[in-house]
Amino acid sequence: MDFELTPEQRMIQGMTREFAAQEILPVAAELDRTRRFPHEIIEKMGKLGLLGVSVPQEYGGAGMDYVAYAIATEEISRASASVGVIMSVQNSLVCDPLLQFGTEAQKQTYLVPLARGEKLGSYALTEPEAGSDAAAQRTSARPEGGHWVVSGQKNFITVARGASTFLVFCRTGPDPGHLGISALIVERETPGFSVAREEEIMGITASGCAQLAFEECRVPRENLLGAQGQGFRIAMEALNGGRIGIAAQAVGIARAALEESLQYARKREQFGSRIASFQAIQWMLADMATEIDAARLLAYRAALRKDRGEPFVREASMAKLYASEAAMKAATKAIQIHGGYGYTREYPVERLFRDAKVTEIYEGTSEIQRLVIAEQLLKA
Repeated sequence: MDFELTPEQRMIQGMTREFAAQEILPVAAELDRTRRFPHEIIEKMGKLGLLGVSVPQEYGGAGMDYVAYAIATEEISRASASVGVIMSVQNSLVCDPLLQFGTEAQKQTYLVPLARGEKLGSYALTEPEAGSDAAAQRTSARPEGGHWVVSGQKNFITVARGASTFLVFCRTGPDPGHLGISALIVERETPGFSVAREEEIMGITASGCAQLAFEECRVPRENLLGAQGQGFRIAMEALNGGRIGIAAQAVGIARAALEESLQYARKREQFGSRIASFQAIQWMLADMATEIDAARLLAYRAALRKDRGEPFVREASMAKLYASEAAMKAATKAIQIHGGYGYTREYPVERLFRDAKVTEIYEGTSEIQRLVIAEQLLKA
C-alpha cells in the first residue's frame, strides 16, 4: 500500500493549485454573486487539459489516471465549487461515457473536441418526475426516417447554460422502467432544442444549472450512444465515476472551510486572546481536518480501483456519502468559528455552506448512496 502520489500526480496537483489560486479564487465571490457562467476560466482549463484529464491522448485528453482527476477536482473546487462541478460533469458524465460506449465516429466527432476543451458537455438525466428514481423517464424519442424525434423536459441540468453538447436520456421503446431508456447525443443548435430557463439554486450558482426543453427535436439516428435500451446502464455507470468527482469536489469545499477557519481563528481576538487558543475552537478544527483526510483517502481509493479496472461502485458511493457529509459538517463548523461574520457574505464560509449542501443531493442523495452501499454489501 503506497500513500505517496506519483510525480505525474504531484505535477497536476501543483499546477491546478496554482491555477485555482491565480485565476479562480480572486473571482469566486463575484461568480457566486452574479451567477455568471465562467466561460473564460473554462477556456483556460481546456488548454491545460483539465476537461479531459483521464481521456487518452489519442482522443484529445491529457491521458492521466482517475486519481489525478480527483486531485485536480479537489484543487479547483477548493477555489470555486461552481467551476469544480463544471469540470466534474465534463470529465465524469460526458467524456467518460463517450469513451466507454461511443463508436469511433462519435469519439472523433464529439469526444475529441470535448477532451481538448473546444466544446463543453452536459448530462441531462433529471426530470420533474425522475429524480432519485431515474428510471421514471418521461422524455421520449421516436424513430422517424433518419432521426429520433425527441419531446420532453429536463430539470436541474448542470452546465446547461454553457454547454454545446448534451448527453440526453429518454424513452425510446415500450419496455417498462429502465429497459426502454436510451442515450442520445444532442447538439445545442439542433432544431426543437432549447435551454428553457435558468434554475434559481441556492449554491454552485455559476454552474449554469438550467431547464431543458425538447419540442419535436430531430436528432440524427447515428447520435444514439450505445445500443437502444442501453441508456439506463450508461447513465448509472457514468454516475458511478461521477461520484468520485463529487467526493473530490466535497473535499475541496471542506478544505476551503478548514483553511478559512484556521486563518480566522489565528487573528480573531475575544476575551483578550486569539480564539485559536480556545479548546472549543481547536476541537472543531481537529474534527474538520480528520474528516477531510478520511474523505480524501476514500476518494483516492475509489479512483484507484477504477484505474485498475476493479469493481468500485461501493467505494465510489462510500466516498461520495462520507465526503459530502464531511463537507457539510466542515462548512457548518466554519460558520460557527466565524460567529456572526460567518453568517454574512463578507467572508467566504457562507458561500461554502451553500455549496456544500448540494454535494449531499446531486449524483445520488446520501440516502441513495446508503442504499447502493447496502446492496453491494448484501451481494458480496
